[in-house]
Amino acid sequence: MMLSPEDMDLVFRNARTQNGWQPRLVDDAQLRELYALMKWAPTTMNTNPARILFLRSREAKERLRPALSPGNVDKTMAAPVTAIIAYDTEFYELLPKLFPHNQNARANFAGEEKKASTEKIAFRNGSMQGGYFILAARCIGLDCGPMSGFDNAKVDAEFFAGTGVRSNFLCNLGYGDPSKVMPRNPRPEFDEVCKLL
Repeated sequence: MMLSPEDMDLVFRNARTQNGWQPRLVDDAQLRELYALMKWAPTTMNTNPARILFLRSREAKERLRPALSPGNVDKTMAAPVTAIIAYDTEFYELLPKLFPHNQNARANFAGEEKKASTEKIAFRNGSMQGGYFILAARCIGLDCGPMSGFDNAKVDAEFFAGTGVRSNFLCNLGYGDPSKVMPRNPRPEFDEVCKLL
């Protein structure tokens, strides 16, 4: 079974990175629905390292402001929600629940000698989950403005101090203002970036 062409348009072909927002709220039920879809993303050994902090209030956004690149301030302050898409370098603590058929799975990742490889796994799989986050948001009718123009160290110090959680990227959520969308840029053609062996 395939998605309809209209569904593919919604999720891929017509979806755009948003730079402006309509004054429409995103409610908690929508954020829960978004997560209910994205949680099915595949991850190594069902590690699920992604952690999401939804900033909805003016106070929360002001805490984020000092970490934003100048070009991202106005659109982030105007967005109904800004999600900090992060990953937990201590994801393995949940493995007894998430990978129950192997109660020794935690040992594959825990410990100082495994820290570097565990952090790579957390980042890689958390990034993959972040892609599913964007797809899930589009599937429930929300527009996205993902961005990397911010200071990760400042975000981590402000929101994740004392934890193993690290920020990856930000994603504004809401209902986009079509007048603020930039013209679509070209994408590489298949033969420019793909090879068949």
